[in-house]
Amino acid sequence: MKKTLVVCIVLVGLLAGIAMSVGAQQSHDAWISGLASFLIPGLGQLLNDEVDKAIIHFGVDVAIIVGGGYLAYLLPYGYWYGYSAVGLAHIAWSLYSGYDAYNVAKDTGFSLGMTEEGLTLSYSF
Repeated sequence: MKKTLVVCIVLVGLLAGIAMSVGAQQSHDAWISGLASFLIPGLGQLLNDEVDKAIIHFGVDVAIIVGGGYLAYLLPYGYWYGYSAVGLAHIAWSLYSGYDAYNVAKDTGFSLGMTEEGLTLSYSF
């Protein structure tokens, strides 16, 4: 359990570091969508205004966690790798979801900022 937590923290740190270095070179905040979708698959797609895709990404993640956990529970005792496979599948899907959200946000010119009216989201199509 501790190893999984450490791996997740390292991956989030690497993703944030890469995104910040890329964000410093470009004028958009696409890393926000990528990080949001890595943490909660579908959230970055929702920020990118892709509601259908967001529902699909979140649904697949829930199916991986719930369905995979149930299948791992049904395995005979001693098969601890079932839960590990569910965790790895969840991390793989989170990475893909974050990558997809980042690319879409980068292509659409997603930016997040404060104005006099409050928090704004903007897109350049």
